Amino acid sequence: MNRRNELQFPRLELVPAASDQEQVLANLLELYAHDFSEFHDIEIAADGRFGYRDLPLYWSEPGRHPFLATLNGKLAGFALVKQGSTISNNRTVWDMAEFFVMRAYRRHGIGTALAHQVWRRFPGAWEVRVMRSNRHACSFWRAAIRQFIGRSVRPVRVEKNGEPWNVFTFVSPSQ
Repeated sequence: MNRRNELQFPRLELVPAASDQEQVLANLLELYAHDFSEFHDIEIAADGRFGYRDLPLYWSEPGRHPFLATLNGKLAGFALVKQGSTISNNRTVWDMAEFFVMRAYRRHGIGTALAHQVWRRFPGAWEVRVMRSNRHACSFWRAAIRQFIGRSVRPVRVEKNGEPWNVFTFVSPSQ
């Protein structure tokens, strides 16, 4: 595993989001959804928000883990992790349900460092699913996983509910 990124960002933190931070995550999810709308047909609701219906489940269902990312004490993004895959239906695999780094922090290795922090917290089998239309994310995940496990992983092409996905599978080793 490459720990170079942690040295570059000593004040990069991935912290569990408390239930009283749900609105902070909801606000960040709006930015995430806005970015998504560039390559995926996503509708904005009448109230001017995209919304994220499953967000409350991250504080009520076991196996779901919400995280906020900060750099030098400032919000930089989030990760929503859950156990169980929506693609393969494997109940034991870890799933990077949602992952977001704010634009100001992209292309500096921060997202890679955050992803590595997540994977180290949850050793075991992982699936990272990416819409094929999100080409930048496909490249990001391919490189981040390669740095983490030390080898390239070819994604499997899957179609679920009419959506084409690339699914990366790998194992995060125990510490």
